[in-house]
Amino acid sequence: MHAIETKNLTKHFRISWRRKVVGLDQLNFIVREGEVYGLLGPNGSGKSTTLKLVLSLFQPTEGEATIFGRSVEEVASRVSVGFLPENPYFYRYLTGEETVRFFGRLCGMRGRKLEDKISELLQLVGLEIHRHRRLAGYSKGMLQRIGLAQALVHDPKLLLLDEPTAGVDPIGSIEIRNMIIKLKQMGKTVLICSHLLDQVQDVCDRVGILYYGKMILEGEVKDLLARKDQFQFVCEGLNEAARVRVRDAIAQHGARIVTEGNPETTLEQLFLQSVRQAEQDKK
Repeated sequence: MHAIETKNLTKHFRISWRRKVVGLDQLNFIVREGEVYGLLGPNGSGKSTTLKLVLSLFQPTEGEATIFGRSVEEVASRVSVGFLPENPYFYRYLTGEETVRFFGRLCGMRGRKLEDKISELLQLVGLEIHRHRRLAGYSKGMLQRIGLAQALVHDPKLLLLDEPTAGVDPIGSIEIRNMIIKLKQMGKTVLICSHLLDQVQDVCDRVGILYYGKMILEGEVKDLLARKDQFQFVCEGLNEAARVRVRDAIAQHGARIVTEGNPETTLEQLFLQSVRQAEQDKK
């Protein structure tokens, strides 16, 4: 059973009685339980639309989606889901502690269980020392972290994060990236929508690239980034003159092959190449 599965998921937006825009076109993908999946694409490619369809905030024009085997049409499917939107709204007169408590009560939590969870989450997201500070005084990075805390308050198995590092400074981005890695170690499944490719490359097991509502590339990060047209050796004990030789020559010179395989490109280069190819195919 997969954390998320979509079948021919399609969404059309009507902008006038004569015209409609395709937001998502026959999307088929899965997110495996326990993995971090990155959904990538330029603005308007359908990333946020996909999340809203999975959360049943939009009704699909065609197709279906399931969460842990349950149709997203069932309210019960979202009990195990935490969501951090791209621009979350918070009551800025509340403190960090009060904010997490508010969302915990919305989830039906009360008493000592809730208070313990508040302390645990504020510690997890690095805001324990700011628990009594009003959100009006929080930086963008701190607001994103309190957003993660509220998404985790009911201990969901699946987290949907829409641009979790948008507008966050480099240090804040690294902290959020490290938190996502920690969430995976805790056994959470995470779906990230992002355009910050270097960060996605560091945390994701698999990625899919959307372009004008279509999935144009998908796979394991390590497989997608391997340069199949090149091969490399990483050796120890090999002198300068012997570097021009191949495997047999390496053995003859008493050196040891440390690693061998295809050199990697970057996710940014792969993304740009895929989008440019998709643009050419549309012409």
